[in-house]
Amino acid sequence: MATILSLTSQSHPPKPYLTPSFTSITNSLYEQSTATSRREFALNTLSICSLSSLITLVHPPPLVAQTNSATKTILSGITSTKSWFRFFGSGFAIRVPPDFEDIMEPEDYNAGLSLYGDKAKPKKFAARFATPDGSEVLSVVLRPSNQLKITFLEAKDVSDLGSLKEAKRIFVPGGTSLYSARAIKIKEDEGYRTYYFYEFGNDDQRVALVAAINSGKAIIAAATAPQSKWLDDGVKLRSAAFSLTVL
Repeated sequence: MATILSLTSQSHPPKPYLTPSFTSITNSLYEQSTATSRREFALNTLSICSLSSLITLVHPPPLVAQTNSATKTILSGITSTKSWFRFFGSGFAIRVPPDFEDIMEPEDYNAGLSLYGDKAKPKKFAARFATPDGSEVLSVVLRPSNQLKITFLEAKDVSDLGSLKEAKRIFVPGGTSLYSARAIKIKEDEGYRTYYFYEFGNDDQRVALVAAINSGKAIIAAATAPQSKWLDDGVKLRSAAFSLTVL
């Protein structure tokens, strides 16, 4: 079902320079998923470092549970993504900035399609795009919510992982500076869905992260770039993360 953004004429697109923070989230989640399949799931909460819309910029849904000032602050930091290509993945959609290329390798798409089934080699990424020089990256990862927080109940909403402050330890790595955090509820046909937004970084890298949960599956989108590029491209990157839509 997913619509795949075709690659450019480059036969070997440059390897993106992922922020250490978001690299660690994908590696941690991947290793945890593999350990789970071997019944070696450690009994402690997985700490990860980063990746329906928080705000769908094409037709913005009503926001609730936010003050006017908080909503105004969020809206002032994003731009319309209506003209951007829309990528459809497994249970989600996300807008891709015009200068970004699809950098998913063939083995990424085929991961898990082996004799032993999908659990043999879970994919690290559900979607991955980057600028031609690889310095700015937009990624989406999907993981069972019980890999983020141990529970016997299936999480239906990201708020089931805790409050915005409590979930910070799951989505924001220690040792980084937290610049902004927001919990936003989006009205949908069957009620409201909560989204958590965090923007954090260190001296070198910065990440805008959006997290949501749908039927026990965590959907995490993260846009990363060097701090030196954030002043010029921060609005674009933040808007890309905000464009995440749970389907």
